[in-house]
Amino acid sequence: MGRILSGEEIAAQIKAELRTRVADLARKGIVPGLAIVRVGEDPSSASYVRQKERAAQGLGLLSTTTVLPTRTSEDELLAVVSSLNEDPRFHGVLVQLPLPPDLSPERVCGTVAPAKDVDCLHPENIGRLVRGDPYLLPCTPHAVQQILHRSGYPPAGKHVVIVGRSALVGRPLSILLSQKGPAGDATVTLCHSATPDLGAFTHQADILVVAVGRPRLVTADMVRAGAVVIDVGVNRVDDPTAPKGYRLVGDTEYEAVGKVAAAITPVPGGVGPVTVAMLLGNTVAACEAQAQPAR
Repeated sequence: MGRILSGEEIAAQIKAELRTRVADLARKGIVPGLAIVRVGEDPSSASYVRQKERAAQGLGLLSTTTVLPTRTSEDELLAVVSSLNEDPRFHGVLVQLPLPPDLSPERVCGTVAPAKDVDCLHPENIGRLVRGDPYLLPCTPHAVQQILHRSGYPPAGKHVVIVGRSALVGRPLSILLSQKGPAGDATVTLCHSATPDLGAFTHQADILVVAVGRPRLVTADMVRAGAVVIDVGVNRVDDPTAPKGYRLVGDTEYEAVGKVAAAITPVPGGVGPVTVAMLLGNTVAACEAQAQPAR
């Protein structure tokens, strides 16, 4: 088995660094605040939000969650977001995705104030990322970057193959890793559902990132020996032997791929904890930016 890249350990490192910054703000009488909005009772969304709340509170942040019923209208949701934009207690505002099908995530995320957009989904912040002048970095792509950097696998000069072109992970990660600088400078290939002969591309990767939400899509024969594999997928599969009747698996055949790869992230316990840590980091950074005196 290759090296297992523990997201829990990396997240703990990041949180330890953030505690120093939170303490510096506290000495000025400032507490970073994160407001989360969740619509409906999707079990996965509820679980993710609880994880974020616990992590924020454990770091000494102010964190509140507004839960709205599934039948909330778009205008009602936008009014809640606008209210949080104006609330000085909160430096970060996050609307948990996915939303019910009759609500537009583009319109809702576009209503979050860019200065408080800790998910980096506002068009202004997406544009700044593309331009190479980001205000904050999107949480999961930044988590992947941090895992590589802190584990000793810098992407510079490497061929990174990303499977998945979502606006949340694949596309922004391809931009982040291809930009100039020691945390980037990779040659990036972006694959997706319309890519013919996917294995021909994944087998070329020095670093393979899989983020499609399809359990066990990538098999061992699709991975080059010695590659570094970052599995972003989190999928529920039925397992009658598990206490909850299901278990979580990634987008790779973990055991088999792990025997071929030099290193691999587990699911759960890989990218997820670092993503939450990057959300906390964005909230602290947004607080620091908003605390600066106006020029």
